[in-house]
Amino acid sequence: MVDKNEVRIAWLVPSAEFGAYWPPILHELKKLIPNTIFYTGRLWPRYDPEAPGTEVVEVVGDTQFITTQKIETGYSRGYIKATPWIIFPLLKFKPQVIFASGFSIWTLVAIIFKPIGKWRLVLVYESSSPNVDFRDSKVRSTIRRWMGKFADTFVSNSRRGKEYLVEVLGVAESNIFAKPYMVPDAKALVQKLENNKSVSLSLPHPIFLCVGQVIYRKGIKNLLEACTILQSQGYSNYTVIIVGDGEQRPELEALTKEWGLEKQIVWTGWIEYGYLGSYFLEADVFVFPTLEDTWGMVVLEAMAFGKPILCSKWAGACEMIVEGENGYIFDPYPSEGIAKAMRDLIDCPEKLVLMGQKSQQLIAEHTPEEAAKLIADVTSLVLEKV
Repeated sequence: MVDKNEVRIAWLVPSAEFGAYWPPILHELKKLIPNTIFYTGRLWPRYDPEAPGTEVVEVVGDTQFITTQKIETGYSRGYIKATPWIIFPLLKFKPQVIFASGFSIWTLVAIIFKPIGKWRLVLVYESSSPNVDFRDSKVRSTIRRWMGKFADTFVSNSRRGKEYLVEVLGVAESNIFAKPYMVPDAKALVQKLENNKSVSLSLPHPIFLCVGQVIYRKGIKNLLEACTILQSQGYSNYTVIIVGDGEQRPELEALTKEWGLEKQIVWTGWIEYGYLGSYFLEADVFVFPTLEDTWGMVVLEAMAFGKPILCSKWAGACEMIVEGENGYIFDPYPSEGIAKAMRDLIDCPEKLVLMGQKSQQLIAEHTPEEAAKLIADVTSLVLEKV
């Protein structure tokens, strides 16, 4: 029997640049396995070292993504540049189990020094998408299959991730835990709000909320095109709030004016994580028009606030949608798919409450406590393996 108070586990996440959701999970994990360290080379904006859970975070080096092929409609291809000297903190900490994210240099270091450190290795693959999987690269696929042979077990957020591990890397299905470990905590999204109350927005309802980087990959232009389709069909009494910032924002704000959508589209810019809950509370529907996302935490966050979800089929998190029950899955190519989903909820506002309730029911089992339990159970399993 494994004594979790004596176990030491290390997370290797070279970049947590968009990982503001991590502290609640780490806080719960520390309750189960006190000797936990989360190593990263890049933190999320406005990182708060005093937040519960961040006491286990340790920054090592400075991680950068080196782009080798720019792809506007999806993830740009390249590799993560992270310090190989992560080995020194690991050898000092002496973890029994390492959870390594993806196939980075840090995962390679964990593999090379595995015989010396005598640790068990859990390879964590967030989820599957075309420009992350590199199925079309024989070299990358061969290297990943080789790296996979040194893993004691695997964890993925989604069924898609599991399918990739089985189909491309040849991993046995029985050796994969496919369950969301990247999960939301609604309290973290309202922690900056006074009395946890939303701001009052005097805007036409229904309010569709979109949260994310304003870059080509997020499909926000497709969302605006959907609004022009609605406009041509006589729909104007609704609002789309776009929360986020990025290189495409000036272009899209100009298109908003050119296409006569100023009354429907509201641009807020970047909002600190602890205030985001205000917009989730005010919104009626969450829309995620991404052209490629391995997961999409914002989808789960919106579900935690009881919102119907309109989700692109190119998001890993679309697996959280039960078609017609808590939302709709659409293909953003062409934009008519988004417009059709929006039109249905504008025409049938009675669906909003029922779909929102279903979202909360579906997300109820996916909490930081459950994510921590999953990691603790996987830790016990690999340590008990002969």
